[in-house]
Amino acid sequence: MAARMHVFADGSALAEGLADAVAAALGAAIEARGAASLAVSGGSTPKAFFKALATRDLDWSKVTITLVDERFVPADNPRSNHLLVAENLLRDKASVAKFLPLYSAAASVEDAAKAATVSAAALGAPFDVAILGMGTDGHTASFFPGGSDLAVALDPATPRGVITMEAAGAGETRLTFTFSALEDARLLVLHIEGQGKKDVLDKANAPGDETDMPIRAVLRRASTPVDIYWAP
Repeated sequence: MAARMHVFADGSALAEGLADAVAAALGAAIEARGAASLAVSGGSTPKAFFKALATRDLDWSKVTITLVDERFVPADNPRSNHLLVAENLLRDKASVAKFLPLYSAAASVEDAAKAATVSAAALGAPFDVAILGMGTDGHTASFFPGGSDLAVALDPATPRGVITMEAAGAGETRLTFTFSALEDARLLVLHIEGQGKKDVLDKANAPGDETDMPIRAVLRRASTPVDIYWAP
């Protein structure tokens, strides 16, 4: 399905615009179903968006926030996406939201993935909102080119849930939701900033294998149209 492009003058305007859209979607979910789910990505790009979203008027006690993917590191590790969310989103009005981590101090990363899959199933499906990022290599979530379980992650027949991923570009072993868990979110967003990321997006939209640039799987096969939020 064709993606929808939302262009903003700068990162600040994008953060406010995306916060408005996400807050509206979460509010609609609460009104319709009594609860809302939000899966977010890490990295430096979403910080301003997180801080803007945290100020929005919502019944945040009915919102559960989780992560699209996570490094297999404790929540106090500086590279933890959990820490990023705790410092930038679980604050202000959003401080009362529930948080569902992907990492747990399990015996193995595989055990942590199984535990996170069980916990996430309690949220129901699909996610009300999923916010994806994109690396300069064309990865999204922890769908890395050359990733150990990339084929499994991108296979639409793989059940919803969390699996593990190792890749040269990933650093730590990762925990990531599968494509099937993300592709039908009621609001599916790709949040990118800078001309460099726009160039990567243009390349991803050109012919080529999904395994070379896994964001192509989302752009080509997601059952929900992708809303792309970009600022130069």
